[in-house]
Amino acid sequence: MSDKVLFSVHEGIARITLNRPEKRNALDGEMIAGIRQVLAQAAQDTAVRVVVITGAGQDFCSGADLAALQRLQEAGAMENLSDARRMADLFLDMRRHPRPIVATVRGRALAGGCGVATCADFVLAAESAQFGYPETKIGFVPAVVMAILRRSVSERRALELLVTGENIPARTALEIGMINRVYADATFEADSESHIAQLAARSTSAVALTKSLLYQIDGISFEAALSAGVQTNAIARLTEDYRRGIEQFLKKP
Repeated sequence: MSDKVLFSVHEGIARITLNRPEKRNALDGEMIAGIRQVLAQAAQDTAVRVVVITGAGQDFCSGADLAALQRLQEAGAMENLSDARRMADLFLDMRRHPRPIVATVRGRALAGGCGVATCADFVLAAESAQFGYPETKIGFVPAVVMAILRRSVSERRALELLVTGENIPARTALEIGMINRVYADATFEADSESHIAQLAARSTSAVALTKSLLYQIDGISFEAALSAGVQTNAIARLTEDYRRGIEQFLKKP
C-alpha cells in the first residue's frame, strides 16, 4: 500500500488518512488506488463498524493533483477517460461500502476533495473548514463530483457552487445540506469522536441494510422503493442483531 494513504483499525474504527500534507493531500492515481484498497480491506473486516476518512496536515484534500492532470494533456482520449473513471469508481466504492463512512474535515475540501468528503455518509466539519468546487476557474468542469452534490443540495444552489467556484464556510455547507455537523475548532476532535462512537454502537447489520436500501431507492419509482423496502424489512428480521434487540426490548419492565 502507498504511504500516501495511511490505514489503521482500532476498537472497530477503521481510519483512512490522506497523507500528502505537502501537496494539501492532492489526489493522484496512486492515492486513489490506495484509498480503494483500504476501503476493500475495511469492508472485509468483520471487526470494523465505522470507517473514518481524514486528511493529514492543515487541509482535508485540495482535489486532483494538477501536475498529474497536466501530464495527461498529451495523452489520448482513452487514457483521460480511464483516469477520470478512477474517481468515479472510488465514489462507487464509498457508496456501496457496507459500513458507514465518516469524513472529518479540517481546513479545505476542494474539487475532488470536496467530492470525497461529501460522498461519505456523514460529514463532520470544523468551524473553520471550507468547501468548494473551483474547477471552472481553470477552465475545467466539476463533472464527476456533480452527481454527489446534486443529491445533497437544490439544483439552484448546486449550479451556483459549481459555476462560481467560490468556497463556502462550513456553516453555509451545513445550512444547504452538504454536510451533517459543524463543531468548534477547539473541540472538533472530541466532538467528532463522540459522534463516531455513537455510530459504532449501532447494529452493524441494521446500518448496512439501511445504507444499502437508502441509496438503492434513489431514482427509482415509489412502487419499486416500497418493494425494495419490503425485501429489506424481511431480511432484517432474520439477523442476529434484530433477534437480540427484540429480546432485550421485551425484557424491559
